[in-house]
Amino acid sequence: MTKKIRSAVLGLGRLGYWHAVNVALRIQHAELAAVCDMNVEMARKVAEELEVPYYTSNPDEIFQDETIQAVIIATPTSSHFELLNKAVASQKAIFIEKPLTIDLKEALQIKELVEKSNAICQVGFMRRFDPAYEEAKKRIEAGDIGEPIYYRGISRDPHAPQEIFIEHSGGIFVDVSIHDFDIARYLMDSEVKTVSAHGSILKYPFMKKYQDVDQSLTYLEFASGAAGDVEASRNAYYGYDIRAEVIGTEGSIFIGNLQHHSIQILTKNKVSHDIVPDFPTRFIDAYHLELMDFFRIVAEKRIPRITVEDGVKALEIALAARESYLTGRKMNVGAVGVK
Repeated sequence: MTKKIRSAVLGLGRLGYWHAVNVALRIQHAELAAVCDMNVEMARKVAEELEVPYYTSNPDEIFQDETIQAVIIATPTSSHFELLNKAVASQKAIFIEKPLTIDLKEALQIKELVEKSNAICQVGFMRRFDPAYEEAKKRIEAGDIGEPIYYRGISRDPHAPQEIFIEHSGGIFVDVSIHDFDIARYLMDSEVKTVSAHGSILKYPFMKKYQDVDQSLTYLEFASGAAGDVEASRNAYYGYDIRAEVIGTEGSIFIGNLQHHSIQILTKNKVSHDIVPDFPTRFIDAYHLELMDFFRIVAEKRIPRITVEDGVKALEIALAARESYLTGRKMNVGAVGVK
């Protein structure tokens, strides 16, 4: 790649901001030509900080700019369907944060639209680009643990987001567990067929009005005959805790740990270390690597590693888990969300 790909970031919350930083400062063959946020003051500040020539609060201005070749959409999920439609119509290459939408019918419409138009659309499941998860995938494929038969995933946040976010997030299964649902499909190399999900409100009573929980557990059954479980929590006051294990017929692989820096402090009768504080810190390399891969794909006009189909599959699992929690029944994946 010799010519820089002109791009724009839509949505400048925590994750959108880090995407903007990566495009502006860390990806050699990308140019951050514009930023967009509903809060125009936020857009202005980020544009000034990163020396971006243009900012706006109106996404249509981005889509109408024919010089912009790619868009990174990190806006609230409720806006994804409209923005994805406009991005495809304007012939932009698209990087979209998970989930595609909260509504499976909309997600399937986007899938059909992307496939018909041959648009490049990569979904932001960054764990697939995390060096630890990638190494685990290689070791599983090499047969180091035999046949994978059980997946265990832990995703714990230090606290719950604000209530306004919870209201439109789709709930803990769609907002949090969906990362584990995707990486489980990837590592186990098998589709999830059924789910049984449970949840409780342990700390945040306001979630009751949104039929959400702050602690959940989902049991997975795979087409291969393998099984697994996924814990999601918003109650890990001690820090950001993301771990996984894949058990095989001949061994096991552990992925991730709580240690932030590669140091331990020894004092009388105890050893201590810092704990990873938040998701941008834990996945700083993964966010960089996934965008590097996206711009490489755009330049070479290839199919992304993580497609809209992957986004649909993960959403199907998440919606089935939510329905299982609400009804108390085991659910078949794919049987929920489209009427």
